[in-house]
Amino acid sequence: MFRGRTPEGQSRRIYGGQVVAQSLAAAYRTVEGRVCHSLHCYFIRGGDPTIPILLKVERVRDGGSFTMRRVTALQHGQQIFNLSASFQTPETGLEHQIEMPSAPGPEGLLDEDELRKAGGETEQRRTWPIEVRPVDPPPYGSAPVMDPEQAVWFRARAPLGDDPMIHQCALAYATDMTLLDTSLRPHGIPGGEGRLQVASLDHALWFHHPTDFTQWHLYVQDSPSAAGGRGFNRGSIFDPGGKLVASATQEALIRYR
Repeated sequence: MFRGRTPEGQSRRIYGGQVVAQSLAAAYRTVEGRVCHSLHCYFIRGGDPTIPILLKVERVRDGGSFTMRRVTALQHGQQIFNLSASFQTPETGLEHQIEMPSAPGPEGLLDEDELRKAGGETEQRRTWPIEVRPVDPPPYGSAPVMDPEQAVWFRARAPLGDDPMIHQCALAYATDMTLLDTSLRPHGIPGGEGRLQVASLDHALWFHHPTDFTQWHLYVQDSPSAAGGRGFNRGSIFDPGGKLVASATQEALIRYR
């Protein structure tokens, strides 16, 4: 059993990537000598940021080269989230990858705070621990119809040390930040539109290579389908040298009343 806490500044509900990262960190504390290669999770209820999250880790299996853990996140006596993660003893094998698409580098691009200021917003917002610089952002305050794809550069703002586990947890935290928005781009609906209800439903992440997440990474995202009030999204994460280090998928509620 472990306890996760929410940083100050989240007033409505807990950011989903936080629970993913904390659950992965809890699972890692029961594993030795193996590295997470995939995780699959479901968001069940909105989290309450005013109280801790209780994280229950189940030892599902310890095999010859793979380990499986299940994590249940609890608040107010109810499940708010669950995660299954698989860990593997590092080994070598066949390798191939897709190529990183061409994109402007992060230098010269505006981050989200700068985009809001350029759009005339003066309200001071929370500074996230992840710096995000969109490659092709829509004009601030508007929602033109766009193709269901986007790319952003992102990285951790603070030093993370040398432990690969911490870099994986920070990357897992970050992958939930922009993925849902991809499925909204072709519909021209502003994010603050009162009739729009959005929430992450599930999230999956595959780690292909260890990486230094204090360096800029390109997060290439697309949404092949939206149907039934849900949007499906995919993401590929490339390090500065063009290596594909992780892949993500997510289905999100995009209910419009």
